[in-house]
Amino acid sequence: MRNSPLFNGGLYGLTVLIWGTTWIAMKHQVGIVAPELSVGYRFAIAAALVFVWALLARQRLRFAWRQHLLLAAMGLCMFSFNFYFFYCAAAYLTSGLLAVVFSLTVVLNIVNGRILLGRRASPRTLVAAALGLAGIVALFWPEVHRFDLADSGTLGLLLSLLGTLCFSLGNIASARAQALGLPVLSCNAWGMAYGAVAMFALSLIGGAPFIFDPALPYVTSLLYLAVCGSVMAFGAYLTLLGRIGADRAAYATVLFPLVALAISTVVEDYAWTPMALTGVALVLAGNLLVLLAARRAVPPVPAE
Repeated sequence: MRNSPLFNGGLYGLTVLIWGTTWIAMKHQVGIVAPELSVGYRFAIAAALVFVWALLARQRLRFAWRQHLLLAAMGLCMFSFNFYFFYCAAAYLTSGLLAVVFSLTVVLNIVNGRILLGRRASPRTLVAAALGLAGIVALFWPEVHRFDLADSGTLGLLLSLLGTLCFSLGNIASARAQALGLPVLSCNAWGMAYGAVAMFALSLIGGAPFIFDPALPYVTSLLYLAVCGSVMAFGAYLTLLGRIGADRAAYATVLFPLVALAISTVVEDYAWTPMALTGVALVLAGNLLVLLAARRAVPPVPAE
């Protein structure tokens, strides 16, 4: 059952549904608490939960120092600085444009997977990525069309690109760890712990006050992001990544903006246009191609 496309589809659907709702939760994290501190709180909570989960699952938590270097790289890229850059970019760009930039994870994973892991993406995966990116651009075309590099949006674009690059590199680090036979839960636990420590250190270096917002929206969104957005969704996503490859798993980053748009339609009265509907059709077509391609086995990366 676990080797079936149905199981992979379940992991994929869980990732898309949860990450599609985290954009709204993140809005409540930006306020009196510094972004790096909010990210640190999030992954400190998530790391503690995943460590307990790994212990209950009897997965090993002791690794060689070289393996810890890989886990630290994973944590810095995937569980800290990528979120920090996007939190900062949100001050300059709309959430729609951030989603457009973040969807470039698909392309970056293909490029980085080729450079760092020696993996060749299939033609079908490349076509799916192109369809997905075209669909996202069509969905958010009004925001893309109004974007002006002459204003502060330039900084927002650079920050969001850095965040996307960090996330992609974290994907590659996780794929490498799984190729070496390291258990996903243990890798996530250590990676999240390293990420939280990095964000707390950044808070100290930057002089951000160590405060906490006791308001209900901040606390509930923090817990949702830590438990659902980090523990559950990252567990599903990185398991999927190890099974079907970084380039195919990353297509979730193209699909989850559709979930965010569906929620926005109800909560924020998002107005659907012919261009937006075309974008949905393109993304769904690319999604179908990626899920069909996922049935092929991905050859493991030989350990050094």
